[in-house]
Amino acid sequence: MERWVGKVAVITGASAGIGASLAEKLVEEGLQVVGLARRKERIEELAQKLSGLKGKLYAFEVDITNEDNIVRAFKEIGETIGPVHVLVNNAGVAKKNSIIDGNTELWKQVLDTNVLGLTIATREAIKSMMTNHVDGHIINVNSVAGHRVPPVPNQNVYPASKHAVTGLTETLRYDLQMMKSKIKTTSLSPGFVSTEIIEAGGFFEDPAMVKLIAQVPALKPIDVTNAVLYVLSTPPNVQITELTIKPMGEMI
Repeated sequence: MERWVGKVAVITGASAGIGASLAEKLVEEGLQVVGLARRKERIEELAQKLSGLKGKLYAFEVDITNEDNIVRAFKEIGETIGPVHVLVNNAGVAKKNSIIDGNTELWKQVLDTNVLGLTIATREAIKSMMTNHVDGHIINVNSVAGHRVPPVPNQNVYPASKHAVTGLTETLRYDLQMMKSKIKTTSLSPGFVSTEIIEAGGFFEDPAMVKLIAQVPALKPIDVTNAVLYVLSTPPNVQITELTIKPMGEMI
């Protein structure tokens, strides 16, 4: 991790869960971490907690479904903090919904966040890396649902959005290879992680789902954070293109 000390790492969805956990660890490692989220105040609270450590956390209010927000944020990051070396596309949502009689707006929220927001942020990060001759790293927080659809009700377009992340990560890797670029790409696919995404998606409204979730094995945000640190710690000649981590006992 020494080669990243002092460098800029951008994390989307940094106000809670995996994003907040990762922000804390990267600050401890000495990076200049930029957290993007709608709940900027939560990142600011974490930044105060981390003051005095080796690195520093900066809070930016960004709605990842808003292209202007994303473009403006990356422009400001480059002007005030420095060129981007690491991007972790962590922001993601899952909405309780159905393809059979579903709500179109909920479909759009999932796709705009998990697919388009990720793609726009990636474009802006690579623009910064190439302009500043940075051999950076793009890490997409994917899911096991990006490789196999779990037999869980009311997921609607969530697995499709994560399958898109799998395809986008590989497509980007091919494109960068064609350009002889040394920017790395990684798809990181966790199994079930205990975070706010389930409650925020409305799944706890169903008592049967609450009971099911209580019974399944779960990863903690720190488990995914440690996987990101492992990926970043690989030497320049090693690229982890796909890393899947599951809690012990997970059947999916």
